[in-house]
Amino acid sequence: MSESVRIDVWLWAVRVYKTRSAATTAIRGGHVRVNGDHVKAAYAVKVGDEVRVRINGFDRILGVRGMLQKRVSAPLAAAAYEDRTPPPPPREFVAPIVTRDRGAGRPTKRERREIDKLLGRG
Repeated sequence: MSESVRIDVWLWAVRVYKTRSAATTAIRGGHVRVNGDHVKAAYAVKVGDEVRVRINGFDRILGVRGMLQKRVSAPLAAAAYEDRTPPPPPREFVAPIVTRDRGAGRPTKRERREIDKLLGRG
């Protein structure tokens, strides 16, 4: 077994992303950090590294436990990383998603101020 693997291959193998190209796209977009640094897809991840992946606006923190070159079953993939992600905040602390009725047009200045106040921006 090798002592390092490309980060895009590892993210695909441990089932964080469905495809290797999706992992590469996320890395290029700056959604993946290894030990606090943005990396390229060819970065060699090693046992003991900390990988932060931003998925749907939330960070997932994974500690690398094992090297995988190929995609394996879910139980074997789960053994290759340690999930250090903190639990999500309770629902009452999450700001509601603001939606507008279809065809309502752009928000007025007053509505924009109300939206900003609701989201805590100013």
